[in-house]
Amino acid sequence: MGALGTLLVTARGEIAVRIMATAAVLGLRTVAVYPDDDADCAHVARADASVRLPGVGAAAYLDLPAVLAAARQAGADAVHPGYGFLSENPALARACTEAGLVFVGPSAEALELFGDKTRARERAAALGIDVPSGTGVLTDDHAALAFAASLPPGAPVMVKARAGGGGRGLRPVRAGDDLGEALRRCRSEAAAAFGDDGVFVEELLTGLRHIEVQVLGDGERVQALGDRDCSLQRRRGSRRDRRRHPSRPGRLLVHRVRRQLPGRRLRPRPRRRPGLQRPRAPR
Repeated sequence: MGALGTLLVTARGEIAVRIMATAAVLGLRTVAVYPDDDADCAHVARADASVRLPGVGAAAYLDLPAVLAAARQAGADAVHPGYGFLSENPALARACTEAGLVFVGPSAEALELFGDKTRARERAAALGIDVPSGTGVLTDDHAALAFAASLPPGAPVMVKARAGGGGRGLRPVRAGDDLGEALRRCRSEAAAAFGDDGVFVEELLTGLRHIEVQVLGDGERVQALGDRDCSLQRRRGSRRDRRRHPSRPGRLLVHRVRRQLPGRRLRPRPRRRPGLQRPRAPR
């Protein structure tokens, strides 16, 4: 495929605006999608063109056939899923490939593995990486109750949506809390946010830090962007990220990731020098 010309962004809000600003710097024409109740949103105004989606609210952005139809209507040759909605849905990545569109994101196979937390847990365990004890995807509440009963008395658990992220579909359950109610609420929230109501239960480990290793790849090259301390959270979603975890020496986590990816070149991202600024989109 030749050079890209038109990029359709399937997200809304600030993330869509940022993607479009970067696309403008790269000389790409951008297309927004929106339902009627988002017609006046910033991402619609920021895009070079826009396509209306049927329906209202979040459900409109989860309508995969409508999103693909919008890409065809707008003459897009690439689709960026942004954050949330269909961004971790392998069906979108696969549908884009089948339609001859460039999907700006991981392959459908990678999304199927890492977009399903239960499969990701299984893969980690198979590689010898420790994971908290937990269940598979639940078909009823009985397995969750049995798992909670198998832990030491009073031990907390976390109900987790198997799909998505951003703290949605997550709910801690401590002694005295209603596990069944937490399961129902997480299923409902996950279905609304990700179109998947699958949930599982995991042992809740407390008093720990939430450390993420950021890795960026384009299908040919892989670059480690360092580690981030995401322990400061609100509603199980990161509120503020620190560039480097203070209790770990230098690039320790980057080196650990490098050992897990044989044959890949991982280069720490250089720090920006004083005076250098990110490119700004033309007004």
